Amino acid sequence: MSRVLEVLRAGPLTTVQDRGRIGLAHLAVPRSGALDEPAWKLANRLVGNDEHAAALETTLAGPALRPRVSCHLAITGAWVPIDIDGRAAPWGIPFFVRAGQTVSIGTATRGLRAYVAVSGGFAVAPTLGSPATDLLSGLGHPPLRDGDTLPLGEPVGPPAVIASAPYPAPPTELHLRLILGPRHDWFTDDAISLLAGTTYSVTPVSNRIALRLHGTPIPRQATKELPSEGTVTGAVQVPADGHPLVFLKDHPTTVGYPIIGVVDPSDLSLCAQARPGTPVRFHLKTVPRDRRIRFPEERP
Repeated sequence: MSRVLEVLRAGPLTTVQDRGRIGLAHLAVPRSGALDEPAWKLANRLVGNDEHAAALETTLAGPALRPRVSCHLAITGAWVPIDIDGRAAPWGIPFFVRAGQTVSIGTATRGLRAYVAVSGGFAVAPTLGSPATDLLSGLGHPPLRDGDTLPLGEPVGPPAVIASAPYPAPPTELHLRLILGPRHDWFTDDAISLLAGTTYSVTPVSNRIALRLHGTPIPRQATKELPSEGTVTGAVQVPADGHPLVFLKDHPTTVGYPIIGVVDPSDLSLCAQARPGTPVRFHLKTVPRDRRIRFPEERP
């Protein structure tokens, strides 16, 4: 029997994700990859996979899936109800599914993105080294559609035998540590204090490209035009309207508005679980002067 999984209902946005396309930004290829890396890796470990195996990332509401072979599944990240042929299944630990049974994943009750790992992983053909769906460039496997079938790999290890797995609850408020640079000198000290003293809220137009925020606009000191320059995941850009945004995994590789700072990488998984309306606070993080982000023209 072929090792495939049928997608009976795709959900509003379900994508294939792994660690993404690393080291290709100089070719204008975004990284993409799972937004909540700890949750994605945990789901894979729970079913006995390498933690970097491809899994599904759901957004708000999950899909209905029917494997044609017996396998183990694990679902982590956002809190979602799960059932197998109408009977409740556990969240956050591995569970067994017989061939032909239907696993239905409901609407998240807390958090935004859940991760679905299956024993053997999803053996989806890679593009530039990764099957990850990139919503900006269109690279990778397209978002799932009703009726899709996904190939599964061969299991490499047994599922974890545990009653529960440690994983922090999805946040109801974001506290993001921010390292200033490289264009914080385009803003006055008062503007930077305003950024750190304002409670922003996540807007409904946020996506895998950026967490878009609403709140008190940040005025720019410099009004000159900025040539497009490279950027990174976690960069906080202040566009012309003054409302900051945080670039996530599907961000463009170059931008034309100033980057006032970069969110500490260990805080980025929190952004993956932020629903519209979630409060966001920035906390300035001090780094040694010799580690400050600097552009080539600033270097001695």
